[in-house]
Amino acid sequence: MIDGVIITPLRQISDERGKVMHMLKCDSTIFQGFGEIYFSTIYPGAIKGWHIHKKMTLNYAVPYGNIKFVLYDDRSDSPTKGELQEIFLGPDQYQLVTVPPMVWNGFKGVGTEMAIVANCASIPHDPQEIDRCDPFDPSIPYDWVIKHK
Repeated sequence: MIDGVIITPLRQISDERGKVMHMLKCDSTIFQGFGEIYFSTIYPGAIKGWHIHKKMTLNYAVPYGNIKFVLYDDRSDSPTKGELQEIFLGPDQYQLVTVPPMVWNGFKGVGTEMAIVANCASIPHDPQEIDRCDPFDPSIPYDWVIKHK
């Protein structure tokens, strides 16, 4: 597991009418502040990555569809420098992934339907505090292809 990344199981409360899917409360120990909430969609097989935030803490959950969320740590002072982490997210693996600043991340839509990714960010979007690179950039040692074990 990458240093500073926190995975929190999330509660789903179901009944015959539907369900409530919790995400993040202001009294949670991992809550660092409210900047904005946004939703991103991704189609099966599509990749959104890589990106890194200099100041923002991300809090991702996937209430609909499924993704493969991948993190890469290249922080020079990190005990997990050089490590990759894969996390599968969706209603059946419903959890919050908290990503600290300066950890590369991206995700791929998996399964057969579009996924909805929710992010409760610690600060509002600022194009000056984000860097991006191509999902196939060799500086991040990750292969997005499906793995048949």
